[in-house]
Amino acid sequence: MRAFFQSSFTLLIFLLVIFSTDNYSQSFQLKLKNLSQKADVILDGKVIQKKSNWNQDKTRIYTSVTIQVNEYLKGNNPGNTIVINTPGGEVDGVGELYTHMPSFQEDEDVLVFVQEDKEKKSYKILNGEEGKLTLIKDISTGEKVTSFNQKISSLKSEIKGYAGIRQQQ
Repeated sequence: MRAFFQSSFTLLIFLLVIFSTDNYSQSFQLKLKNLSQKADVILDGKVIQKKSNWNQDKTRIYTSVTIQVNEYLKGNNPGNTIVINTPGGEVDGVGELYTHMPSFQEDEDVLVFVQEDKEKKSYKILNGEEGKLTLIKDISTGEKVTSFNQKISSLKSEIKGYAGIRQQQ
């Protein structure tokens, strides 16, 4: 009887792992599709500068992140850099942090989903931290991958498909 419960427990754990991995993958695909369709601009690039400043009333801190663009997957911007504004940052030893907002580091490779604020003539990350993926170099292949080890080349193809962009053959 004890062996029956142990094998049943093991089977249950196995099934939970399989289904939770599948659900995570489906959840990510839905987020990716939603972000791809709603973003005004999607790009792959490298953070080259970030600068935090107070707003005019000195009640909030905002950070301007300058990204050197490697490739526009959707939309475009004149020039090869784009400046994205995010709430929070640090000025003169005073820090302001917002939960669920992305943070950036200089020299960081990123894939970002951007929304244009036409009124302010500026850009912001779409859907907070969901709209930013950090890219790292896979040591064995040399290709850029996401933190969950998805190749950037296949991710870009998916994004272009969701955004309805024809891919060059």
